Amino acid sequence: MTQRLDTLQAALESVLGDAVKRLVRARGEITLTVGADRYLEVARTLRDSPALRFEQLIDLCGVDYADYKNKPWDGLRFCVVSHLLSVTHNWRVRLKVFASDDDLPVVASVNEIWNAANWFEREAFDLFGIIFEGHLDLRRILTDYGFIGHPMRKDFPVTGHVEMRYDAEQRRVIYQPVTIEPREITPRVVREDNYGGLH
Repeated sequence: MTQRLDTLQAALESVLGDAVKRLVRARGEITLTVGADRYLEVARTLRDSPALRFEQLIDLCGVDYADYKNKPWDGLRFCVVSHLLSVTHNWRVRLKVFASDDDLPVVASVNEIWNAANWFEREAFDLFGIIFEGHLDLRRILTDYGFIGHPMRKDFPVTGHVEMRYDAEQRRVIYQPVTIEPREITPRVVREDNYGGLH
């Protein structure tokens, strides 16, 4: 495993050069971090370079680093993480890019490079509000089109004020005030003498 990672790391450093801002080797994996300004260029090189040949995008997701590990985060807040596979060379790499503006997170779409990115980018847009520049159909995919906000952001409220349901009489989806009373749930502790046969 170490020799394979050495070979992959050498190929990545040779082909990508200064486009890589950070390269981390941990737990038998390599993670590359690149700048948003070179993200599309790096993605295309990862796919097309004969020395790398990452033909397949396995996954792409958004990450909100606010309060990362329950501590203040010193850096850009929104990140897009992709997992790539080279069938040719039988190796994998993780590619990370941080959006340069926390208030309006924008990164380039890689859908033209790996068409598997289409729905993944829509999901990251829907849940985190990350805009993928160049995506031809960037719209919500999991939440309702009238939904306000991005529910996977760490500052999104835990409880809401409006719920949506289908009304059979009106034969349409309606919005109404939340019908569940907010409450704090405390687990009930059962104490028994001789529990589990212990005396």
